Amino acid sequence: MSRPSNLQRGFAAVAAVFLVVGLAALGAFMVSFSNTQHLTSAQDVQGSRAYWAARAGLGWGLASLTANSAACPVPPAPFVVEGFTVVVTCTSTTYSDAGVDNVVIYRLVSRATQGTGVGVVERSVAASVEF
Repeated sequence: MSRPSNLQRGFAAVAAVFLVVGLAALGAFMVSFSNTQHLTSAQDVQGSRAYWAARAGLGWGLASLTANSAACPVPPAPFVVEGFTVVVTCTSTTYSDAGVDNVVIYRLVSRATQGTGVGVVERSVAASVEF
């Protein structure tokens, strides 16, 4: 009887290396996916906070508009609400419509921003009011 040849020696080592490389790639993908999920979740929370900061600026603008007898409020320098820089702008337009003179429509826009570059979070809300 002849002995089997040594050509098949080391096949288990090749399979083990292939298995280890495959598992390492899968682990790296799972870590990357998890990091992306955490970042997306954090940005979603910051987006919600930015929306409410912008709403606070809009509320200030509407309250100032009614308190100033329907005149565009002069916004202060950009103010900070919970870490977000809020800028409120107001524009007015006067219309004459069907015998009613001087219908004034005010458009208020409030923009809340935090961060710079890739990590910037920004939300904007607007309202129109007729006096």
